[in-house]
Amino acid sequence: MTAFADQTCAPLAEVSGCDLQVPLVQGGTRSYANFDYAASAPALRQVTDRVAGLLPYYASVHRGAGYASRVSTDCYESARGSVAKFLNTADDQVVVFTRNTTDALNLLAACVPGDTVVLDVEHHANFLPWTRNGRRVVRAADTIEETIQRVVAELCAKPAALLAVTGASNVTGELLPLERLAWIAHQCGTRILVDAAQLAPHRRIDLRATGIDYLAFSGHKAYAPFGAGVLVGRRDWLDAADPYLAGGGAVRSVSADHVEWAPAPQRHEAGSPNVLGVAALAAACDALADLDPTTVLEHEQYLTHRLRYGLKTVPGVNFLRIWRDSTDAVGIVAFTIDGFEPGRVAAYLSAEHGIGVRDGRFCAHPLLAHLGVDAALRASIGLGTTAADVDRLIDAVSTLVEHGPNWDYACTDGLWNPTPETRPFGTSADGAAPCGF
Repeated sequence: MTAFADQTCAPLAEVSGCDLQVPLVQGGTRSYANFDYAASAPALRQVTDRVAGLLPYYASVHRGAGYASRVSTDCYESARGSVAKFLNTADDQVVVFTRNTTDALNLLAACVPGDTVVLDVEHHANFLPWTRNGRRVVRAADTIEETIQRVVAELCAKPAALLAVTGASNVTGELLPLERLAWIAHQCGTRILVDAAQLAPHRRIDLRATGIDYLAFSGHKAYAPFGAGVLVGRRDWLDAADPYLAGGGAVRSVSADHVEWAPAPQRHEAGSPNVLGVAALAAACDALADLDPTTVLEHEQYLTHRLRYGLKTVPGVNFLRIWRDSTDAVGIVAFTIDGFEPGRVAAYLSAEHGIGVRDGRFCAHPLLAHLGVDAALRASIGLGTTAADVDRLIDAVSTLVEHGPNWDYACTDGLWNPTPETRPFGTSADGAAPCGF
């Protein structure tokens, strides 16, 4: 079917759901082809194993004398070391656990002592929080080089406390030259924050080598469920700011009229922490660190090339791209199909072929407007993706364009669904519960 059809490409790692069978509207089931890694990646086996091992010892962390509490506390605190090792943090950087990337960026926004320069290509999580202390938006140019020059001009025209950039676009996967941007920011007396939600699961990041001051990413995009994220960054801003949440665990002592707050990271981790989520995140960092980065890169590039090559042969398929001079991207392919609403295509792929993709504006409305499209489709590749998955997606898109869908679809409140919907969600008519609840 493609120029690579004689090659095979097995998954690089064992992920949950790799043998998942999903129902089709026309009857029967099909193995699930997951192309939605960029939204939430399935758990790695090492992650589920570590969480299962910790569950019998699950208890409240910090200050507990019971054995289970001591085990949970040790697991929670040692997780900082796993994250620090994974990112090769600098000596003055601390690891703060958060709910997700959005939470981490809002935390930092509350700590920045001045305004922030941000590009208009960002995910909303790295666009909206900076308004509280002043946000200056730089519009992306047609090339990375021109975009960098616009950033330089903005920073030279007026000093900024922080430059906030995406490590890899969550829409197109394109990468920015982070080490160069860090050097530029520092020359202007500005610190740099990298939203690494899409970058960390795909590429190794060395904070010491790149000079990145702050970095945030989420466990749920890095093969670790249970809702934990991380903000890693220089201690001084985090220690000087008011606690992100006021409560137990963030203090050294409290009286009726005085509070002595703890330093970071505890300063910004009030309340009972998400022990299982943090354990999952640490396990994912350990597992990703054990993978050969060259092998991961080759696997991803091969599958991405195969997908692009195949979709390119389908009439009416158009790829989204931010910069015409970009040469590197993580495994994300965003596209539209002439004459087909993205939401309808996504519903068709799921209902008739058992394929999961993302559609819409991907929490990046300014970028979609910049690219001149209202919505698009996004297929994202991960460690569990295979060449067979890629070929299924190409064949399904080709079938749609050539013959149309075999089922009716309707849009209600902006969401496309097959009509009638024959697949069970939650509890089916015969009492079977697909998700076990």
